[in-house]
Amino acid sequence: MTIKIVRASEHFHHEEGDWLSTYWHFSFDFYRDPQNMGFGPLRVFNDDVIKPGKGFGFHPHRDMEIVTYVIDGELEHRDDKGNHGVISAGEIQRMTAGTGIVHSEYNHSKEKPLRLLQMWVQADRRGIEPSWEQQKFGASERRDRLLPIVVAEGANNAGRAVHIHQDASMHVSSLGAGKQVEHVLAQDRKAYVFVIDGRGVVTLNGHKMQKQDAARIEGESKVLIKAADDNKQPAEILLVDLPGRYDVNK
Repeated sequence: MTIKIVRASEHFHHEEGDWLSTYWHFSFDFYRDPQNMGFGPLRVFNDDVIKPGKGFGFHPHRDMEIVTYVIDGELEHRDDKGNHGVISAGEIQRMTAGTGIVHSEYNHSKEKPLRLLQMWVQADRRGIEPSWEQQKFGASERRDRLLPIVVAEGANNAGRAVHIHQDASMHVSSLGAGKQVEHVLAQDRKAYVFVIDGRGVVTLNGHKMQKQDAARIEGESKVLIKAADDNKQPAEILLVDLPGRYDVNK
């Protein structure tokens, strides 16, 4: 049984550019650490802040399930398949790169910064037809509960969650002071937990965590997350449920 708490101040690779401030949880772009190549099929986890009107020009992807969760602001997406949309705070976007897709991502606002999480999950097979999907969730839907926003293809009782081609799921919660949520991990499953926002402390199976801390959890049967009784604002949490054994060379 292993719970590794990774402090924001200790390990995330930080890049500060003219228009982008980003924290890379795992190896990405020119940053390479053989001991930090991902967590199972979760290969990329980036926490980005993009200045108004700026963003990433057209660039290609393939064989990845790319999930973007907007925290603050609005993200504008375009791709070479004819998809175009604006993703607002609380919305999730799923892009299946599959056989290949070219897209751009920009801060839609000319005045306000944009903060988002972008996660790349390796698809369970190659040669999938590219596709794109987005879904909005209200703040009340995640209050004091774990709300599924991403589920595996074919999952039952998924509500309005978007689907990815991998045996993985993502859940968000907004925990008020003194509230707690529990997530059961099936055998041979592991979890990655990130404290998105909030002033104050949460505990994860008794381990203290604060804003932008992460946890890598293996060999546990459940994950219990509790917000401190004296927290001044809700703690925003993201939990990713992943297969415990995964061949990265698939």
